[in-house]
Amino acid sequence: MRISARNQLEGKVVAVTEGAVNAKVDVDLGEGKIITSIISMDALKELELTEGSSVTTLIKASSVLLMA
Repeated sequence: MRISARNQLEGKVVAVTEGAVNAKVDVDLGEGKIITSIISMDALKELELTEGSSVTTLIKASSVLLMA
């Protein structure tokens, strides 16, 4: 699959918290760095994500918010 996102980080799913509509997925990138993604329950099921799943996170710069 080809994709325009250049910010790609490999990691492992360490936690999945299911909600009524969305799921929170925590991904360990290594060295104590965790990234969290909110995805639909449909996407969670389609991707068959569970704790321990290997994933690639994709970050589009136009969708990143920072707070200090």
